[in-house]
Amino acid sequence: MAPPARTRRPPRAVAAVCAVLGLGLIGGAATGGWIVGYSTDEPAARSAYTVGREAWHSLPVDTLFPRTLKGDGAGPGGADRVWTRLAAAPDSGCATALDPLLAKTLRTVGCARVLRATYTDATASSVTTVGLVFTEADTDAMRALSARFADERLDRRTDLLPRAYAVENSPAASFGDRQRASWSVHVLTGIPVVAFAVSGFADGRVSTPPRPAEQAMASGATTAAAQAGLGHEAKGVADRVERALRTHVADLTEQPE
Repeated sequence: MAPPARTRRPPRAVAAVCAVLGLGLIGGAATGGWIVGYSTDEPAARSAYTVGREAWHSLPVDTLFPRTLKGDGAGPGGADRVWTRLAAAPDSGCATALDPLLAKTLRTVGCARVLRATYTDATASSVTTVGLVFTEADTDAMRALSARFADERLDRRTDLLPRAYAVENSPAASFGDRQRASWSVHVLTGIPVVAFAVSGFADGRVSTPPRPAEQAMASGATTAAAQAGLGHEAKGVADRVERALRTHVADLTEQPE
């Protein structure tokens, strides 16, 4: 007896199965490509605010506060300045680094961490504490705070000062609240940071009342702080630390080619 004939799958059924498998493979490849593309792009999407908020613990202290700051043309009459770091303070909160009313004013942006360092000039006759307040705020909140400082001139009020950071066995050993002669406070809007600096005489003399840097730098200013260039010291040190931070944040958020 002849063996039974084998059952053959109709050509159309085979084609249908292949089509289904092909679509599944294509769909899987497309889905896989989307997932890979998403995870690859995610780190590059980190904003300046994200990177800036983390900079207090992700950047080395020598990057945030270089051992030496060069102030070409930063002194009175365009004189050059060089500042040397005496010490960096442990990170702290706003209550330690700022006068109470200034700390209260910054509550609207959330004070996460404050980093500070104290510098002296080449002659060791002046000392300057510079600081960075890292906030928890978004762009809108930082812009609102910046507008408030400008509208209400909060950067000129003597009850809204940053505090000095004294360094033992150094020219800044006696640098305290009563020695503050000039200061600068700047609310940044490109990153969630408030930069500040406060300067004084290294010999510990009392300066009453302190003058905001812009006033101490004004032409014709006759106060002791102005004549000693302490407004230039505060503004010059703060500007350079702030500029360095913004540059490093921009480098870390730069999109790859």
